Amino acid sequence: MIEAPEARYLCEQLTETVVGKRISDVFIQFSPHKFAWFNGNSDEFAEWLVDKRINSAQSQGGMVEITIEDKVLVLTDGVNLRYLTPGTKLPAKHQLLIAFEDESCLIASVRMYGGLMCYDKNAATGMLSEYYRTAKSKPQVMSDAFSKEYFLGLINDESAIILIACISYQDILYHAHIHPKKKIAALTDKEKENLFYQVKETMNDIYRQGGRNTESDLFGENGKYTACLSKDTAGKACPRCGETIVKENYLGGSIYYCRGCQ
Repeated sequence: MIEAPEARYLCEQLTETVVGKRISDVFIQFSPHKFAWFNGNSDEFAEWLVDKRINSAQSQGGMVEITIEDKVLVLTDGVNLRYLTPGTKLPAKHQLLIAFEDESCLIASVRMYGGLMCYDKNAATGMLSEYYRTAKSKPQVMSDAFSKEYFLGLINDESAIILIACISYQDILYHAHIHPKKKIAALTDKEKENLFYQVKETMNDIYRQGGRNTESDLFGENGKYTACLSKDTAGKACPRCGETIVKENYLGGSIYYCRGCQ
């Protein structure tokens, strides 16, 4: 599942490859996938997008937002996106294909689940629209608007929810020397400030390296960022202190931490 750094990286690649291109055809559900969620059928997608040009691409959290004249195409974090040059053999399975006049195309495919929605620009309604509008309305974690003051305001508000994908937060807590089970109320002011800086630094590090090595970019190339904590490091020695990295079940999922320095 892509996260904010990968979505940002993908949008930069989209800007370099497809912005300005005119759409010649659109196909959805070439390979039916019951957990690929659309807010329309194939005829509607073609009617909405064919003969229009790609204007821009921008990340909204872990989502990719592509503006196409009076429409926006929104792809959620479970969607893999590929750009294919003219003459490239098409993959056997895909849930969305956008063909361009120059015979290049964008291919979107869903792994476990994912949303592929097309909305009226600035008037999103229907499938997953609230999720999209919420992400769009909040400061992006990698932007200047996501400041220390904003972060501390969130973390000190017991009713607030901070959405950082679980893969990244494991490394963020590792770098901040904070145990994943520690309650926010128990954090000192210094720990909260350090946590903010580690959120920024970890996200930017993932972005600078083209994403995590478990995810691929618009051309199918895997990122270079290797997670400090994952199933691959569980049971191994922490490179920082030498203690064992632990995996535990917690709240229906898995957490990883170093028993020595967290």
